[in-house]
Parts: sequence; C-alpha cells; structure tokens
Amino acid sequence: MSQQRINDEHVFYAVHNMIARPPDTNHTYRPVIRGTHGAISAGHYLAAQAGYEILRAGGNAVDAGVAAGLVLNVVKPHMANLGGEAPIILYDPRRGEVLNIDGLGWWPAAATVEYFQRVHGGKLPPGGTAAGVVPAALDAWLVALARAGTMDVEDVFAPARHCAAEGFPVYEAYADYHAGLGEDFFRDQPTTAEVFAPGGRVPRPGEMLRQPKLAALLDVVMREARRHRHRGREAAIEAARDFFYRGEPAAAMARYCGQTGGLMTREDLAEYRVRCEPPVVARVWDHEVYVCGPWSQGPVIAQALRLMEGLDPARLPHNSPEYLHLVLETLKAAFADREAFYGDPQFVDVPMEALLSEAYVAERRAFVDPERAWPGLPPPGRPNGRRGWEQTAAAQEAGAAGGGGGGNGPAGASGAGDAAGDTTYLCVMDAAGTIFSSTPSGAGDLVPELGIAVSIRGRQSWLEEGHPSSVAPRKRPRLTPNPALVLRHGRPVMGLGTPGGDVQVQAMYQTLLNLLVFDMDAQEAVEVPRVVTYSMPISFYPHKANPGWIAVEESLPPETIAALERRGHRVRIWPKMPRKSSMCVVRRLANGVLEAGADIRGESYALGW
Repeated sequence: MSQQRINDEHVFYAVHNMIARPPDTNHTYRPVIRGTHGAISAGHYLAAQAGYEILRAGGNAVDAGVAAGLVLNVVKPHMANLGGEAPIILYDPRRGEVLNIDGLGWWPAAATVEYFQRVHGGKLPPGGTAAGVVPAALDAWLVALARAGTMDVEDVFAPARHCAAEGFPVYEAYADYHAGLGEDFFRDQPTTAEVFAPGGRVPRPGEMLRQPKLAALLDVVMREARRHRHRGREAAIEAARDFFYRGEPAAAMARYCGQTGGLMTREDLAEYRVRCEPPVVARVWDHEVYVCGPWSQGPVIAQALRLMEGLDPARLPHNSPEYLHLVLETLKAAFADREAFYGDPQFVDVPMEALLSEAYVAERRAFVDPERAWPGLPPPGRPNGRRGWEQTAAAQEAGAAGGGGGGNGPAGASGAGDAAGDTTYLCVMDAAGTIFSSTPSGAGDLVPELGIAVSIRGRQSWLEEGHPSSVAPRKRPRLTPNPALVLRHGRPVMGLGTPGGDVQVQAMYQTLLNLLVFDMDAQEAVEVPRVVTYSMPISFYPHKANPGWIAVEESLPPETIAALERRGHRVRIWPKMPRKSSMCVVRRLANGVLEAGADIRGESYALGW
C-alpha cells in the first residue's frame, strides 16, 4: 500500500470519527442487526450463536439467555466463570413482571473484618481463595430457567457442554490476557494455569482450548436433571441445583478452600440461595429504566438519569463539551451517594426511595455546576436528613496518591478494575417481548476436580467498620456487574449492559442517553465515543481514587477535550475504541421489529432474524 494511500485512510478515519453524525445516516463500523423473531447481543460470537439457535429451536429469550450465558462461562472462563456471578434482570410478558435475580454469592460465615485484620494484616488478599464467595452463577441460571424459561436443563446446557468437551478456537483477547499475566500466573495459580495454559504455554489464537473437567461437571448436572425429569420440569431443575450445592461438587469446593486458606465450607454452600429482590426503577423520558438493587452499583444509573432529565440534555449537541461535562458531573454526584449508602440491603438500610425522590434529586441537581467540575466527588447528600458514610477530601487525595494519581491520571485506578478481568454480558429479546439481560462474571483459582473457579468477588468489599459494604458473614459484596432493561408504560423496550468494572454504569448511562434522548439506533448508540470519571474510589480493593481525573476517547475532537480541561477536568486520553467496556443492546421498535447492537470495543456480537 502506498504512503499516500495510508495517509488518505488516516485522514478519512480521523474525519469519520470527529464529524457530527447526521441523524438520517448511519456511520458505524458494523451494521445494526434487525429482525422480527428474536435478537441477541453477547460478549462472544459463540455465545450469540448458541442463543440464536435456541431461539430458532422454539425457546424463548430466557432459554436462549441461559444457554448463551453458560457458553460465556466456557469461552470466557477468565471473565465469567461458572463458579462466579450471574446477575440477571428479565421481563416476563406472560406475568407482566420484571424479575431481578441477584446471581451474587455471599461471604462465608467465618468472614469478618476482624478476621482479615488478624490473619491478613488488615488487607484483602489479591488472589487465592481467601477472598472467595459462594458461587452463584449456576443457581442464577437455573432459577431463571425455572421461573421464566420453557426448555429443560439438557436443552440449554448442551451448547456449553459441547464447547467445553470439544473445545473452542482461542481468540486474541484470551491469548493477550493470559500472556500478560506472565510467569506469576503459573506460579500463583497452578490449577488455573494447568487448564487455561495447558503444557505451560498460553494457546495462540486459532488453537483449540478444551476443558474436560468442566464438561464432566456439566454432564453430571444434566444427568441429575434427567434422573428427576419424571417429577416435572421444575423438580428436575431443583434436583440439578441441589446436586451442585449439596453434593460432590460442593464437597470438592469446600475441600479445596480448606486446603488453600479459603473460608468457604459445605454449610456455606448448602445454605446458599440466590435472592430475587425488587429492582430499582427510574422513570425518565416517558420510560421506566430497571436496574439492579443497591447490592450492586446499578442504582448509579437510575440516580444519574434522574439528575440529567431535569438538565434537559436534548438542548445540547450530542458529545459537545457542555453535554459531556453534565454527563461527568451527574455521574460524580451519583457515585458520591454510591459510596455513602449502597450495600447489601439484608444488612444495610439503603434509603433508595429517598435517593430517587423528586425533592432529593432537585437538591442534588444544584451540586452540578454547568461551568465547573468538582475537584473530586461532591459530598454525598442527606436523603431524609440522613448522613451516610462520607469519604473526606483528604482520604480521596491519599487514595489518589496510592493509586497512580497525580501526573499518571486514572491509569492506576483503571488498572485496579481491569486487572480482575472478570466480566462479560449478554441480552436477548424474543417476538413475544421477553427480555433477558445478564452480566456474567467471576474469576479465581480453579478447583481441580471441577474446572470452575472460586470467585474472588469478595475483593469488592471494604475492611472499614461502618462502611455500608464492609465484610460480614453471609453478606454480599457490592457488585459492579449490573444488567438493566427498559419498559415504556409497562411494555418491553430493551435490554442492555456491558463489562468494565466501574466503567459499566458510565457506559450504560451514556448509551441510554444516546437511545432515549438522541434517538440513535442500537449500533450507533454503542459505538459513539464515551467519557469516564475516576473521581470515585474504585470498587476493587484497595479502592484507590483519582479525584478530578477523567478518560476520554481520542476520537473526540481536540477542541472538545480542551474545553473539558478548561472546566477543571484532568484529562487522560484513551485510544480510539479502547477495550474498557463492550456494550450490548437489544430493543424493540414501535412497529415490533427487533434491533440489536454490539460494541466493537470487545468481542461482542449480535445476531437476529
């Protein structure tokens, strides 16, 4: 290729990403997917294919979503393990209800702040099983299937079992992730390296990776369901669940934790159940946005949307400096409340209704200065006059110094989230209007007999007494994964979500604004450039903060970036389309046509017909 051709292409792509996108044209790297029978967008093309085939076979969106989620547990085992989490939010048109399944494990009964102070020097260990929580993904998949699916366990488990037994072609992100772990991976996680890097070498892209132990586990779970099928579909699903949490798999997990310094016991596993709790709802722009409860960071989206609605973003050009400043400042106000109030509602009285009340939202909106950025987070509010946990400015600065702040900007903070490498996403919608939205997650040391991880999700807890998300027996960590869905006057509209740690709610918030305010199609809504704040303490231990720092994608115009700096934002520029989140959206248009978009920032892929 000639140098002139290279230069011409460089100019084309630079202009392509900087110009305003006319509303009557589509400038996306991928086409939007449309159909009338079903649509799926998932974090890997094999998962999208599995869900698509279930839909074609007559399953509904829940059947397809569970099948796709299980495939993600196989093809992205470092991002979403069957031993990890699977928060789900779904709409069942048969009952006209939104069901939120937490899909989140609790701390073992022996876990206390005092224990970690005494045994681990007041720290949460970075790896191993000491920060392990009870595996929740399998229970979540099976509860969703029982409550709102139509197919049997064998039908929806078969694609994942095939991928585990026959293998899948390794892809670039998988190879890059494990190669980047270096020699420490083989030394610190020998049971995991044995499976994910067989023979002491990370597989190259295009080579096959097989997981025979995981295939065997799926086989026996399917067998248990089949043995009890004569008792009825729901009884068969419950039998499969009980086998995992009370049978030999539970014994193997408890043994491994006991041998490696973990706290989880057979009693912790036997007594565990996922919780189905009411979702949080934000009514904005004539729509109802449903997010996970305050055991997750999901309500950040609801709070930010409520704040933004009263600021009338439609009056501003999309991704203009004025608009992006409001996006960042409304997020910071919501994050301040996240730190002050969010935690497991079984242990913490979270004033969620007050946080979304008209009076409180108006009060918090006054903290958003359209011309000047807060130097860090604003102080948290006082819903109903109540004071929450408050991180002082001094503590924020101390966190920034320890987390790569100062001249390095948000690199250290973003690294804290990215290093966990443990989330993906999928959403499905069928012609009847069923919506399935889930953010599978979880990574950690593999239990040798089972081929699944002991999730280290406990690292999203705090060791400060009084913090709403501090460690406690049988308490859930405050989870970053948080799927969402949208209705309009009670009728199904869309499901959406993404991986990305603390970036998740920020990407979802901006995508929702793209769809609800700026009327983009699903593909454009997930592709346009985004901005991210790192002023808040990162959800992963040790919870470093980078006050005032933001990250922007380099495809934003230089004058926009300069204008954000003039407003007081400390800017770090990310490459175009950074691998910091990978949004997926499925939605139903007014005429009933289904539409799906898949972000090119990751391996996400959409299918429909």
